[in-house]
Parts: sequence; structure tokens; C-alpha cells
Amino acid sequence: MKKTDYKVLVAQAEEIVRGVPHFTANLANLSALIYTSLADVNWAGFYLAEGELLVLGPFQGNLACVEIPFGKGVCGTAAALDETQLVLDVHAFPGHIACDSASRSEIVVPIHSGGKVVGVLDIDSPIKERFTEEDREGLEALARAVEKEMFG
Repeated sequence: MKKTDYKVLVAQAEEIVRGVPHFTANLANLSALIYTSLADVNWAGFYLAEGELLVLGPFQGNLACVEIPFGKGVCGTAAALDETQLVLDVHAFPGHIACDSASRSEIVVPIHSGGKVVGVLDIDSPIKERFTEEDREGLEALARAVEKEMFG
């Protein structure tokens, strides 16, 4: 598997959104960047908080669930706990929501504005145990950089 250079990926993400005031366009471009930069992924995108519900935002990949309640599935758990969820085998995750039956592992990183969760970055893979602690650190760094550029 190709190793991801997260330092480069974070720099690219910062440059893509810097000075661009269009929220949806930024998330769409970030989804494309992540989807094409990470090996062995079948979905990369964002869910956006609307009250206690995550609603599908810009993404790349297969069809996805439209709404996920906070506290449900991997995405809802990440949002409710405000903690990254690195799941090596989604079928072993209690309450996993199978939006795409081909997905075997997943990582979900909360996105913040003003100190509160406003959405999540969600990445799925058809390979069990695809994501590592290096991925967690790199994607959390990407999320923090994007928060700074997009929300100040």
C-alpha cells in the first residue's frame, strides 16, 4: 500500500481552502483531494451537523447514508463523543450503520467551529485494518488545519 505523506496532504488542503469563502466548494475539493491521495479507500467526505443530526455533505465514492443521528454508527459516535473513531473492522463496531456493504474499516474525525462539532470527516476502506495511528494523526492534523483556514 502506498504510504501517505500527511505533511504534503495537509499543506495541499490548506492551500485549496485558503482565501476561498465557499464552504461547500471547499469541502468538495477536500473530498476529492483526500479520495485521490489515500490508497485503498472507497469513500471520503463530510457529514455536517444540523442539530443532533449529521447530514450528508460533499463526498467522493459510493452512495452514502443521508442522515445519521449523533451517537449512532461510527460517524454519529465521533460527533457525540467529539473524538476520532478509528475502526479496524466496522462489522465489529456496535451499532455500525452499513451505508456501503463493501466498507470494512473506517476513520472519522470531528470538525469544529467555535469549539463545537460542526461535522465530521469520514473515510471508508474496503480493506479490514486499513487505517493506522499514523492515519489518525495525519487526518486530525488535516482537520485542524482546515478548521483554522475555514473558520479562523
